[in-house]
Amino acid sequence: MAPAAFPASFFLCLLLASGLAQAGRLLVVPMDGSHWFTMQMVVEKLIHRGHEVVVVIPEVSWQLGKSLNCTVKTYSISHTLEDLDREFKYLSYTQWKTPEHSIRSFLTGSARGFFELTFSHCRSLFNDKKLVEYLKQRSFDAVFLDPFDVCGLIVAKYFSLPSVIFARGVFCDYLEEGAQCPSLPSYVPRLFSKSTDTMTFKERVWNHLIYIEEHAFCSYFLRTAVEVASEILQTPVTMADLFSPVSIWLLRTDFVLEFPRPVMPNMVFIGGINCLQKKSLCKVCYMLFSM
Repeated sequence: MAPAAFPASFFLCLLLASGLAQAGRLLVVPMDGSHWFTMQMVVEKLIHRGHEVVVVIPEVSWQLGKSLNCTVKTYSISHTLEDLDREFKYLSYTQWKTPEHSIRSFLTGSARGFFELTFSHCRSLFNDKKLVEYLKQRSFDAVFLDPFDVCGLIVAKYFSLPSVIFARGVFCDYLEEGAQCPSLPSYVPRLFSKSTDTMTFKERVWNHLIYIEEHAFCSYFLRTAVEVASEILQTPVTMADLFSPVSIWLLRTDFVLEFPRPVMPNMVFIGGINCLQKKSLCKVCYMLFSM
């Protein structure tokens, strides 16, 4: 089992630096929204430690790239911030009013429009020939990415670079497939199944059916992402082709919070990284607690 207590930046430094005193070049392909807030903390720490960081983002986003003391490269996209707001508001509204109870209903329902916009970014990135040439000439050591954007996986494969995934988890079992980590439906409950790891025979059968359903609908949900990837890489690819070369999986959870299952050496649990750094109590608070 990979150790859980080491910070993410430590493993990135091991990957990026060929020597203890040599900084590395890191290409960052983030995901917008709340995903970026946590990744930004790691990126800032890497910049502080002397690594050369280049962040590639669409010119229209909510928070991406702001307040970073590093090189930020943008590329134009076809939709506006209003389009992004509209799709996300629809996603939020439908989730609040009618919470989804399965991966299928989530992926094929309110989430599809928002992710379609996200998947389309990568085509725009590679249409910017000057940006692609710039990235090629920089000779990066690795790509630090959020897998929900998918574009980071495409970039890593296009430039044949090691990739470091930063995520809580991945839809559609691609984490287990990419890391070649067994997650048998007979023992590991599927998301939204409401089962525990001590399932009855009936629950195990139902878990298998959910597993089959997920795989069937994931192909439909990720169709645009696969088409974009195949177009950019100029060869037919699958999502498994994009996830299988991943070098390190930085998982923003803890092993003890997951259902029992095998883990691979390149799966590193970094639970707690989402927590804010604690601050010492002021003197007034200290006196109140002491009384």
